[in-house]
Amino acid sequence: MTSRRGHGHGDHGHGHGDPGHGSHEHSSHEHSSHRRSGLVGALRDVFAPHSHDSADRVDSALESSNIGIRAVKISLVALAVTAALQVVIVAASGSVALAADTVHNFSDALTAVPLWIAFVLGRRAATRRFTYGYGRAEDLAGLFVLAMIALSAVIAGTESIRRLIDPVPIEHLGWVALAGLVGFIGNELVAVYRIRVGRRIGSAALVADGLHARTDGFTSLAVLFSAGGVAVGHPVADPVIGILITVAIVLVLRTAARDVFRRLMDGVDPELVTTAERVLSGRVGVDRVRSLQMRWIGHRLHADVELDVDPGLSLSAAHSVAHEAEQALISAVPHLTTALVHAYPPHETELHAT
Repeated sequence: MTSRRGHGHGDHGHGHGDPGHGSHEHSSHEHSSHRRSGLVGALRDVFAPHSHDSADRVDSALESSNIGIRAVKISLVALAVTAALQVVIVAASGSVALAADTVHNFSDALTAVPLWIAFVLGRRAATRRFTYGYGRAEDLAGLFVLAMIALSAVIAGTESIRRLIDPVPIEHLGWVALAGLVGFIGNELVAVYRIRVGRRIGSAALVADGLHARTDGFTSLAVLFSAGGVAVGHPVADPVIGILITVAIVLVLRTAARDVFRRLMDGVDPELVTTAERVLSGRVGVDRVRSLQMRWIGHRLHADVELDVDPGLSLSAAHSVAHEAEQALISAVPHLTTALVHAYPPHETELHAT
């Protein structure tokens, strides 16, 4: 029977969730050299935004939550203003179709509310029941956003097919085009803002909500193009463009669903793991990284690490190795706010082999 004395240094395991360690500036992200450029890259970023761009260090978990709440508030106001402008256009044109689209935009703007609630919940302290806190509320809000994007695709597709089978004349073309332009600009500005902030603080749900705003912008763009097609004598342009926009929404849904479900399954970017392993392996006193696990809790990244250290180290020295490894890890890995580092001597079988 194997003796367990060799694990005596397990007492050195500790997890300093000190946000102060997160204040170290992170160097330029290694993937900056892979940023996509040109027209093709821009189009790809519309449907599948690169998740590594703008990996800025946020000084504390509380600050990142506050940034998220501020982003939700600002974007909610922006979408409300966009919908209000459309109301004015509806009043001037008297178009029933535009009125329905405006109501749709108002209701979609309210999807920011669950995300707002999630960020507020995420700031609450952990309890004896929810020992990791309430960060997972963001993932639940992300599921709601996915449902709204899927609903947008269903509505756009159904309406487009209906109009292809039973064409409906479009009136007030000038007003319709203006409403589409206003809706597209407002939604796209909100989409860019939400996605940028979501990437910055590591919130998959906020990025998904940004993609949701982008789908609404696509819908408004379809209105603009449809009006143009009808104006030049091609009424079939309305349902055809609607079907194309539906396909675009499905592509956006795929990207958003991938990111949200990865978070739910505790998935992380493998390159973050590689970075962490490289940082830990290069520490003085660390013989080997025995195990490394990382998971997102809301927009905060957490790591659990087991290190093999020199068996001749004293209790105090092993503690110092683990503590310094934790500090280096939090400084090097974007969005990592807590790390639980355990220091062990190598397994006895490994000692005998050497």
